[in-house]
Amino acid sequence: MRLALFEPDIAQNTGTMIRLASCFNLPIDIIEPCGFLWNDKHFKRAGMDYISKADITRYLSFEHYLEEKPKGRLILLTTHASEPYSEFTFEKEDILLLGRESAGVPEEVHHKADGRVRIPMAEGFRSLNVALSAGIVLGEAMRQTNLFKGLV
Repeated sequence: MRLALFEPDIAQNTGTMIRLASCFNLPIDIIEPCGFLWNDKHFKRAGMDYISKADITRYLSFEHYLEEKPKGRLILLTTHASEPYSEFTFEKEDILLLGRESAGVPEEVHHKADGRVRIPMAEGFRSLNVALSAGIVLGEAMRQTNLFKGLV
């Protein structure tokens, strides 16, 4: 299992998701362009010393990502999905794809995803923070696939 971030535009969220992936010993893919510089102080503060320990692969574009991505289903977290993440059946090699904080992902990326899931929430609310969403769905995916085994 791994996380993939599509053109992230907030340094703090990206740093937080790198930290999340590191703590669970999972790789993370960054699909560029990013909306910040890699030496951004907010990025470094959010990722702390976990950035240097993280298994990060950067891709120049979504097209490059599709050509080079590791095997596994691409599961998009989106507010436009009809299936709640809690009813989806995850697999160990799934790649959880998160979109840009400001715009999500374009329609062509939606069409390339093998699955689409959403987080149910109270009526009248649009979305959660992307890093928080990653943690919620990743926790369920790891629980279902028994990937917590071996972590201390």
